[in-house]
Amino acid sequence: MDLADLVALRKDLHAHPELRFEELRTSDIVAEVLTSLGYRPSRGLAKTGVVASLQGKKPGPSIILRADMDALPIEERGDHAHISRHPGRMHACGHDGHTTMLLGAAAALALDPPECGTVHFVFQPGEEGGAGAKVMLEEGLLEQFPAGRVFGMHNWPGLPIGSMATRKGAIMAGGWRFLVEIKGQGSHAAQPHLGRDALTIGAAFVQEAQLLVSRRSNPLTTAVLSICTFHAGTTDNILPEAATLRGTIRSLDVQELEALKKGMTRLAAGLALAHEVAITVQFHQPYPVTVNTADETELALAAMKQVIGTQGTVVSDMTPSMASEDFGFMLEKRPGALVMLGNGASAPLHAPDYDFDDTIIPQGIAYWVALAHTCLRINQDI
Repeated sequence: MDLADLVALRKDLHAHPELRFEELRTSDIVAEVLTSLGYRPSRGLAKTGVVASLQGKKPGPSIILRADMDALPIEERGDHAHISRHPGRMHACGHDGHTTMLLGAAAALALDPPECGTVHFVFQPGEEGGAGAKVMLEEGLLEQFPAGRVFGMHNWPGLPIGSMATRKGAIMAGGWRFLVEIKGQGSHAAQPHLGRDALTIGAAFVQEAQLLVSRRSNPLTTAVLSICTFHAGTTDNILPEAATLRGTIRSLDVQELEALKKGMTRLAAGLALAHEVAITVQFHQPYPVTVNTADETELALAAMKQVIGTQGTVVSDMTPSMASEDFGFMLEKRPGALVMLGNGASAPLHAPDYDFDDTIIPQGIAYWVALAHTCLRINQDI
């Protein structure tokens, strides 16, 4: 596959984004491309996942190279020709580019297989809130495709094009989503004393919850609590009976996450008692802290330096991100490393005007190829 074909593929995927576990068209394309390259793709893990394997010239250790495929429920803003054809859906995190680069690597490695071992190319659905990596693992990914090491790559706005970055240890935060439901008593806006205003109590919850980080967490411990939606009321002269709040907590420290969960539960109980209402807090969709292991990070850095050479920068101690990644589930099962590929001055991830920069496709492919050859030259089983 030449660069023009890969760019056309990436733009086609961008124009037809699919949400988590709905990546039917995307997985069809991935399977078709892999088949055309001589692979025999396996389908069905996590509903829309696709896996293909390449045997090296000799037996040896096996690794997983993983790319995510799903898009986000965001209305795209822009005027480029490949803008999303589907209202309310867009590739705002670059998974279209991730998929394209791994397909490009599969093509390159088919022509130049490693000296030994096996490479498993894993195209994963449902990264955006669906924990697709966890689902694939639960459905037998490592049993069907045994691997001793796992590797992931994500584009990174703000990191210059031509640069790559990673770090040993925690590189992305763990987190939980939460739903807060407040059940009070509705009343006329002119008679608030006859009701239990869920909106005002919800506003108090928003305000007090911020103190869990700013006043209850150790300032040296990274943590963030964000309430992202607040729904209450139907018109301007009725105090609402109910309110719902949704958001997320993130930290690089597992114990801090548990402390935030307990703090939110305690806050809800206190406000419920003070205002004579019912408040429930539900936590769901947990993502673990993404932790790179030391030896595998060194392997990744060696491949990065081979690809970058003197033309760019390799950052070996990047600042961890408070965003979360379900690749952390794979790193709980096997040693490995997640790395970042510079996407330059693009809009931030998850922004409505974000777009993947196609000029970084060759670098991403070269990294995967170098990593496969570097890892599988190690003369030991893992």
